[in-house]
Amino acid sequence: MRVSVVAFFKKKRSRGLVGTGNQDRGILVFENTSEVIQAENVLKAKGWNIRVKGPPPEIRKGCDLVIEFPLIEELNILRTLQEVNVSPLQVVPVNSPLLQPVDLFQTKDFGRYLMVRAANMKLTVDKETQKIVNISGGGCPDVPYLAREMVGRPLMKAPIPREIGHTLCGYALQLAYEEMKRLCLPS
Repeated sequence: MRVSVVAFFKKKRSRGLVGTGNQDRGILVFENTSEVIQAENVLKAKGWNIRVKGPPPEIRKGCDLVIEFPLIEELNILRTLQEVNVSPLQVVPVNSPLLQPVDLFQTKDFGRYLMVRAANMKLTVDKETQKIVNISGGGCPDVPYLAREMVGRPLMKAPIPREIGHTLCGYALQLAYEEMKRLCLPS
């Protein structure tokens, strides 16, 4: 019995596990994308297991991104964000199927090629060589630059989009890049 109590407390001390079945979740709604990016960076640096997603249509305010988090950790997460002066417009418990955040990723397998779409950006990789063969989407001024720097390079040797891009499109491409690495590269 003592072992199970110790295991219970060790599990409780983890920084929230999003998407673990029955756990209640909430979403943080922000005014703009830069606040979402800042909140994501701060929360991940502090060890929180959060996900950036698209907002459900019923609560669309501010920007087109929200952060999904374990609802039981709401006060701790809000305190963490308050320390860096980032405040969400709204905290919404996900208590209805209509309030489910929208997954930002869509994956399409074209046989030899795999495409990951994150928000409005698409990244396509040759599955045999793991070279990036196409980057498209968005309307931001840095998309042609991102494509020029990344297309033709192996996934692991391409520049990291977040380090060379400076817009919402660069951020979305970073999400697609991370998802593509997760899908293509051995763990």
